[in-house]
Amino acid sequence: MQRIRLRYTKRGRLRFTSHRDFQRAFERALRRAEVPMAYSAGFTPHPKVSYANAAPTGTGSEAEYLEIALTEARDPETLRVLLDESLPAGLDVVDAVEARTSGLADRLTASVWELRLDGVDPADAGRAVEAFTKAEAVEVQRLTKNGVRTFDARPAVVNLEAHGATGDRPTDQPCAILRLVVRHVTPAVRPDDVLSGLRAVADLAPPVPAAVTRLAQGLFDEETGTVTDPLAPDREAAGALTAQPAAAATAPEGPA
Repeated sequence: MQRIRLRYTKRGRLRFTSHRDFQRAFERALRRAEVPMAYSAGFTPHPKVSYANAAPTGTGSEAEYLEIALTEARDPETLRVLLDESLPAGLDVVDAVEARTSGLADRLTASVWELRLDGVDPADAGRAVEAFTKAEAVEVQRLTKNGVRTFDARPAVVNLEAHGATGDRPTDQPCAILRLVVRHVTPAVRPDDVLSGLRAVADLAPPVPAAVTRLAQGLFDEETGTVTDPLAPDREAAGALTAQPAAAATAPEGPA
């Protein structure tokens, strides 16, 4: 059995696709691409697909991950192209590697998010960010199935910056861009929780809903403060395997 790990995106209007809708679309794509999927046992077999930390409905993403199990070996890049062609534009499969290490989900410990705040002056956003980062605690509330839950959103946010828009959407209205790095903790701190925190500490209230996009997710590097590529260990393992035969072939022979 071969395992393939994929990175896919949710762009444009497809950001409003629910995770369940994506699952259905992806399983149809597997059938169209004639992928030799492994299936679970039991009375209702289903393809072996493992989804990892999907983004909330309504948010865009450049870094969603899943893993599939195959009954026959396939070239990861060829498989990526076939699946990408079988999915609607906006749900794009952009990377594929053969799984050569364990614990993909364990390597998704933080996310980089971008929040576009139309109608918000960058200077006001900067002051709100400063108040948030200086606060020892930022309590926010979220409605759950068990009622309203209050929790501190501050510890999960390891970096938060405000910038002005780069002009990709010409408009007379001000626009602020927030870039944040958030640890994956329990309870999960989502971008809308950070917006609630900014409203609580600095009364920052965007006039229209924020456009939220996950730019990356992976292992958080404590030394550099960056989020690393979770598929890199699989690439490195594959490179080490291909380098071994070449090294053996060029090794000098010992004395007879």
